[in-house]
Amino acid sequence: MSYPIPAERTRAEIEIKKSRFIAYADFVETRAQAMAMLDELKAAYPDARHHCWAYLLGDPLCASNAGMGDDGEPSGTAGKPILNVLQHKGIGDVMLVVVRYFGGIKLGAGGLTRAYGQAAQAVMETLPIKTFEAKVTLQLECGFADEQLIRHQLELLNGAMLNTEYAEQVTLQVELPVAGETEFKAFLANRKIKVLD
Repeated sequence: MSYPIPAERTRAEIEIKKSRFIAYADFVETRAQAMAMLDELKAAYPDARHHCWAYLLGDPLCASNAGMGDDGEPSGTAGKPILNVLQHKGIGDVMLVVVRYFGGIKLGAGGLTRAYGQAAQAVMETLPIKTFEAKVTLQLECGFADEQLIRHQLELLNGAMLNTEYAEQVTLQVELPVAGETEFKAFLANRKIKVLD
């Protein structure tokens, strides 16, 4: 399982009828991380009128969790259009916050919905992405002679050695992409290398 995720925090700003909309998008893995990002931006822009947000966690095609907030804007005019943009971009594990400085001219419900959607769109268009790849961690027990072979096989499958303990046998903790798990386990079975629970 792999899907696009944000590579780094990105900022975009638009102005509509003297109101400033400053949008930030970044990678988050949990609701707690998303709320921490929101708190950080509230602290960075304490004089802003609104800090509206939405997040999408997990695979964007079947997100495990999503949330949104209007932060005092009329219900459905801020968080919903931001979340709507996220759902159409196909990027997972993302938090998007739009900070609004009121310019003195009321935009109305339709105008607000469009403005928050445009701000979200603006930051998502410049957001650099990378690919998230689901990984599996395995605990192995092998003889000293097999350790180098296991390291080599892991390299071929873009895996990594997390931990090694030497005793009568070598205990290894390894991590590799889920996509290579079947092939790796077949390699281990052929060499009679034990996978521990």
